[in-house]
Amino acid sequence: MRRLHVHIRRSPEEIAANRARYEDHQTKGLEFAPKALPSVSQKPAPVISVERVVHKETIPGGWYWSTRINTNEILRVSLDQGFSTLALVAWNAVDPAERLNIPDTVKLQWTTGLGKGRVIFSDMGKVMFSIVEDSSGAHDCLMGGSTSSSNAKKYAGSNSAGIRNTRDNLVILTSKIGLDKRDIPAALALFAPVRVDADGNFHWKPELVSPDDYIELRAEMDMIVGFSNCPHPLNPSPAYQPNPVTVTRVVAAEPAASDLCRTATAEAVRGFENNVFAST
Repeated sequence: MRRLHVHIRRSPEEIAANRARYEDHQTKGLEFAPKALPSVSQKPAPVISVERVVHKETIPGGWYWSTRINTNEILRVSLDQGFSTLALVAWNAVDPAERLNIPDTVKLQWTTGLGKGRVIFSDMGKVMFSIVEDSSGAHDCLMGGSTSSSNAKKYAGSNSAGIRNTRDNLVILTSKIGLDKRDIPAALALFAPVRVDADGNFHWKPELVSPDDYIELRAEMDMIVGFSNCPHPLNPSPAYQPNPVTVTRVVAAEPAASDLCRTATAEAVRGFENNVFAST
């Protein structure tokens, strides 16, 4: 059966009224937010004492890796071997049907600008990660990772061995942890300096990231976390040369009740309430 697609043409007055309602809702949503989040984290990253390190992994350029992480443990992702973009996905370790949801993360916090003090939500309204440190604030919530098609457009000989992409990496990764490609959520691209102008055009701003940047993500539930280390589709470099990225898993510590990530916005407060409710 063919479906009939009807395009509704809205009047300028209706469009203006809808925008006014949206802006009113946005204002109310931001009233509880802090006037200003902290500035970016200082560099270089503090040294992690050996006794606090649970595991340290170096993800080679073009490769992928997954790990299980427990509640309140921290993942430090650091560019200590040069610039690279690392795509991140995650699932609830107890029920992998619950997964990372970047669109909700953006909508609930009224911003695509993730950085220190923000949280990352699941598709069930719970908090998966708190961003407790971040030296760049340059992460992409909008475009995801590379595909075989995007690689073919950028690199000569992209069908040859060694030219990998994020989509295929995540398909392989999920199969190895007992999941399916249908379980792959939209990825968060760490260290991807993407910005959008007033006309909706995407721009790559390399000055926003430096080779010694790092981010620390605190787990707010037991999770399976996956990474893919492939160049971002907007990265203008004609060479396929992703550098290794270091991921350090750090022992858990109970956050304070006044923890910024838990109190910064009304949406975050509700998300953490959902975490508590689900665990009781």
